[in-house]
Amino acid sequence: MRKLVYFIASTLDGFIAGPDGTDPSGPGGFWTPSEDYLQHLIAEYPETLPGLARAALGVTAEGRHFDTVVEGRNSYEVGLAAGVTNAYDHLRHLVFSRTLTESPDPGVELVADDPVATVRELKRTDGKDIWLVGGGELAGALYGEIDRVIVKLSPLTIGTGIPLFGRTAAFAPNAWGLVDHTVLASGAAFFTYDRGAGTP
Repeated sequence: MRKLVYFIASTLDGFIAGPDGTDPSGPGGFWTPSEDYLQHLIAEYPETLPGLARAALGVTAEGRHFDTVVEGRNSYEVGLAAGVTNAYDHLRHLVFSRTLTESPDPGVELVADDPVATVRELKRTDGKDIWLVGGGELAGALYGEIDRVIVKLSPLTIGTGIPLFGRTAAFAPNAWGLVDHTVLASGAAFFTYDRGAGTP
């Protein structure tokens, strides 16, 4: 069965974006990814680079891990505000929203249904794993469905912002086991955890 993988960048203090929700690595953001971080993404997770970045960097590699990406409306609108209607046109792209009534891009599927039911159905289909790109509110809604968390840990703190699982996630402790890790010379690190593989 396919896994739902929350592949997300986070600060040391557990925030995926600043209080305004804008892209932390975008123009005017608080984090500029290091060269070794970028090279690791290209080598290991090329499908997670946005289409414009893939084109600029000459990345043509097929996805190694994911063929589908799911995201929430707030996360999607960060790209829309920058004029990008489909950042991941090389993947099947689903956006969960009850307020958007028409997709701004033919490659983006709008889903107004329950995210949990939709993800469970996706898991039952054939294919590579499903990438939960964000944001925090959708991650909170899908908390019980996430099988793997890959945290791209940036070596900085920001004090406050949008938490890893949003501001409304229920209190529900879960045990996760570390199954892989890569620490880069720049101080950035990739930690992979599987649900239930560890002890509380």
